[in-house]
Amino acid sequence: MNLSQPERRLAPERLAPDIIVIGSGPGGAVTATRCAEAGKSVLMIEEGPHLALESAPHFSREEILQKYRNAGINIGFGATKIAYVEGCCVGGGSEINRGLYHRTPQTVLDRWIRDYRVDALTLEDLTPHFDACEAVARVEYLPGPAPQLSTRLDEGAQRLGWSSLEVPRLYAYAAAGAGGSPGRKQSMSATFVPRFLDAGGMLLADTCATRLTHANGQWTVHAHSKGAGGTRQIELKAKTVFVAGGAVQTPWLLRRSGITRHVGDSLRFHPMLKVVAVFPDELNTPGELEPVHQIKEFDPRFSMGCSMSKRPALALAMAAHPEMIDAVDRDWRRMAIYYVQSTGGSGKVRSLPGFRDPLVRVGLQPSDLKELAVGLARLAEVLFAAGALAVYPSIPGYPVLKSLADIAKLPETLPPKQANATALHLFSSCPMGEDAEKCAASSFGRVHGANNLYIADASLLCGPTVVNPQGTVMAVAHRNITRALEDRAI
Repeated sequence: MNLSQPERRLAPERLAPDIIVIGSGPGGAVTATRCAEAGKSVLMIEEGPHLALESAPHFSREEILQKYRNAGINIGFGATKIAYVEGCCVGGGSEINRGLYHRTPQTVLDRWIRDYRVDALTLEDLTPHFDACEAVARVEYLPGPAPQLSTRLDEGAQRLGWSSLEVPRLYAYAAAGAGGSPGRKQSMSATFVPRFLDAGGMLLADTCATRLTHANGQWTVHAHSKGAGGTRQIELKAKTVFVAGGAVQTPWLLRRSGITRHVGDSLRFHPMLKVVAVFPDELNTPGELEPVHQIKEFDPRFSMGCSMSKRPALALAMAAHPEMIDAVDRDWRRMAIYYVQSTGGSGKVRSLPGFRDPLVRVGLQPSDLKELAVGLARLAEVLFAAGALAVYPSIPGYPVLKSLADIAKLPETLPPKQANATALHLFSSCPMGEDAEKCAASSFGRVHGANNLYIADASLLCGPTVVNPQGTVMAVAHRNITRALEDRAI
């Protein structure tokens, strides 16, 4: 069965766009749509395939193979290794995340304005751009009660007097009784990409940009494109290029193209630790909506939440406790995965001759490791307050916790080689701003020292967002392209 979206395959050698957008995730799709609706001739290219949102069940093995880069296996190397996830399909990360949505906290924007000299980035400046994006990709709260594994976390927080909230999602929930469907996720492939195509935009999927060159007032995007006859090398030309491949792929492409100043030097991420909590009753019910509660009591140091807890995910999260694998099969409905994530961690992105993939090097400072250890202890505390019988940290060699008193058994800091940390949110590898000693691009995304070359993704963000970053990426992209159009810069 062909799972691809029906589309006419473009002939690259016949294309002559004004603008090329490399990447179709939240930043690229918003940018390309805004340009196409302003009457520009726009080509958006995407390394991965163009698949229907429903081509595979969410968080299934099939979806991981179809839509994740390297089937979900990407490693940042260092004393503490970090496993990170990237989307590789039309829609990018918006296709594979849960769509939890926040507007950027003013405290975060204040720090970026101060430390990177970013112009026009107050919450008041961004509000019309949040509004514009939310008018296309709907943001909604659950229409009814949250799933039990989500409310259980909220109940534990309330018992401890901690701040907890229900987070809205990029999701259009169905009305009660609408054919049994819960609704539709508001990913880029379901929202901005169709608008882009309706406005006359051109989409070239299965096409990986490998290098950029500039001559005679034009950019050439060197790429390899997959088709029925195999993979072939192509060249695409345009006056203006927006790079929106994400916080790892964007600096990789720019560095391969000889653009290196403050590019790939300042990668940041939200390192995450997970645990499996076992409860006396069944709370993990098949078919329920996704968990939506987060604990914000300790922001910006760390926050907590609930992950998708299907049986395969539970088995993976319990891998550090192999004696429990049979119990997962037997009692998985009494189990759920919870996480704590901090704002520590930094890294670098490099391109190496002869290698297809970027080299990502990461580091967690001693203070970062200690903060994660504190967060892990607080996570166990709230889960016991929520009624958990036992908490299993997803860290090799860590003890099983069966009471509040057992939390004292946890190490005071996280051993670097045992951390087993992951990262879903990556950003800041090409920060924006007017500080020439830190920033790869201007306050509105134009690459310093380059003509008509822009960045339009999470690379631009000047540091951790503290909250889920997709809303920020979309609003900043909309702000930047709106300014470029108003200034007639493109």
